[in-house]
Amino acid sequence: MTDAAVAKKTEVNAEQDLTDGFHLVIDALKLNGIDTIYAVPGIPITDLCRMAQGAGMRVISFRHEQNAGNAAAIAGFLNKKPGICLTVSAPGFLNGLTALANATTNCFPMILVSGSSEREIVDLQQGDYEEMDQLAIAKPLCKAAFRVLHAQDIGIGIARAIRAAVSGRPGGVYLDLPAKLFPQVMEADKGAKSLVKVIDPAPAQIPAPAAVKRALDVLKSAKRPLIILGKGAAYAQADDAIRALVEKSGVPFLPMSMAKGILPDTHPQCAGAARSTVLKDSDVVMLIGARLNWLLSHGKGKTWGEAPKKFIQIDIEPKEMDSNVEIAAPLVGDIGSCVSALVDGMGGQWPAPPADWTKAVTTKKDENIAKMAPRLMNNKSPMDFHGALGALRTVVKERPDAILVNEGANTLDLARGVIDIYQPRKRLDVGTWGVMGVGMGYAIAAAVETGKPVLAVEGDSAFGFSGMEVETICRYGLPICIVVFNNNGIYRGVDTNPTGGSDPSPMVFVRDARYDQMMEAFGGAGVRVTTPDELKRAVDQAMDSGKPTLINAAIDPAAGTESGRIGNLNPQSVVRKK
Repeated sequence: MTDAAVAKKTEVNAEQDLTDGFHLVIDALKLNGIDTIYAVPGIPITDLCRMAQGAGMRVISFRHEQNAGNAAAIAGFLNKKPGICLTVSAPGFLNGLTALANATTNCFPMILVSGSSEREIVDLQQGDYEEMDQLAIAKPLCKAAFRVLHAQDIGIGIARAIRAAVSGRPGGVYLDLPAKLFPQVMEADKGAKSLVKVIDPAPAQIPAPAAVKRALDVLKSAKRPLIILGKGAAYAQADDAIRALVEKSGVPFLPMSMAKGILPDTHPQCAGAARSTVLKDSDVVMLIGARLNWLLSHGKGKTWGEAPKKFIQIDIEPKEMDSNVEIAAPLVGDIGSCVSALVDGMGGQWPAPPADWTKAVTTKKDENIAKMAPRLMNNKSPMDFHGALGALRTVVKERPDAILVNEGANTLDLARGVIDIYQPRKRLDVGTWGVMGVGMGYAIAAAVETGKPVLAVEGDSAFGFSGMEVETICRYGLPICIVVFNNNGIYRGVDTNPTGGSDPSPMVFVRDARYDQMMEAFGGAGVRVTTPDELKRAVDQAMDSGKPTLINAAIDPAAGTESGRIGNLNPQSVVRKK
């Protein structure tokens, strides 16, 4: 062998024995079972996206970072492991920040990973490319934030981010990776040893036996008990234990929107159709993975009636107790452990709730269902919300394994009550903050993570926040059917300019916009429908085909109501200028 050949061989061996920051990031994620990244490529993470795909990871490239972040967040909810959103520095990071904050508020485990400018330039404010102190900005908006400066710390940095995202109450985590971290080189064997496989990142937190007994004593004393299931109960994936508790107790249950399907909405104990009655008239309320925030009127006021109530609350976060009202029986621990302990503590026999209570709930539920039925069966053209949702209700009943994504004002508020869900984690919506624009990100992640067909039911305003992601849906050939309820505006499409000027009302969109042609432009199927019967046929065809489809459903512009069902949160001026 010539000297040149020996030198070349030595050089190759040396390269094979080295690794760098790019490979260490990828290897650390894969070591911890993370195989999908939601991203918008660009400086300085372009090669990281390419190399992650080359290493066998799935990299789903979006058109906007907020949508990629929403996808990562809902992936975390579905999988109980952190979804990964990868963004460029500064503006890209900021675009992802809304999704990070929303994930934290909703208790979804997510890690926002962003490239960033060099610390020494940022700290001296010397004007680096997209210079920004991203770590400082992210800290107040997420559960934890970390920065990695050296290749040998990548393994521990990612491990800390994973553990922070899923332990205790889950949430969003920010991981800052400066540009010069990626090309840092170290010996491959030392790099491999620096990686950390996170062991038991979300350990069970067993409730105190005295707390379990207290909760059962309070529940047993109830004359009008109610169980409320929140999305935390859905996230816990303790479905069998929750079903056992509900059925053994005989207590009516009320599912919050993303908890629908833990037990089917058609279950005889489900009180969803008698929500107002059970909230107002109950005397003991057990909260399982639900918080007494604005969605439950903070546990007080007219919604809850005049009679005093006792609350039992299951939550992994002790500080959640007494956040709005006194909690008579706090039960601190993870939901699976707490619910299992309650079931065990109930023993072989448990007294059924008073028959007059369960009969009153059933009677009210049946009355409301019967009252609603004719509205859901109309075949008007143009459609109203109830007729259109009635058609989609049938679709979901016939396809209980499909995942429903839902956002909008009237489109969201009415669908919550109209469309029954039959399996857990099959309804994904705007959650605690009511953030519009989550739809396409959620739909894409739901299809990617589960392989199941997705039906995304969108208000036309909500769709506008993330509508360009239809190109992403087509590019990856995902089995997503989008239905846009098109009533030409925000809430209603009939507002006018009070001055009589040429500008349209700020509440009104282009009349009869052809959203269906957007999907056609990228190779998907686009359909326009004007009746519930047409809508049902179009959705069935789309779901059967598995092709990306957008159905533009023409809704009567006057059909909506201001702010949906939360108009009380929208202040109205009482002053009229002459």
